[in-house]
Amino acid sequence: MPAEKPARPSAAGGFLIASGVLGGAILGFAAGQPTIGLLIGLTIGIGVSIALWLRDRG
Repeated sequence: MPAEKPARPSAAGGFLIASGVLGGAILGFAAGQPTIGLLIGLTIGIGVSIALWLRDRG
């Protein structure tokens, strides 16, 4: 009976989203636009998380 290959653990993208939100809010606060910074950080974090998911999937 052949041994099954153990499943590779998936990468977590939640940290990337959270760090994007926090980093964007901090940079936005420094620039005087915390909400816009937060939204830009959220967008970047989601984009990187999707890229990581696609890479992990294939």
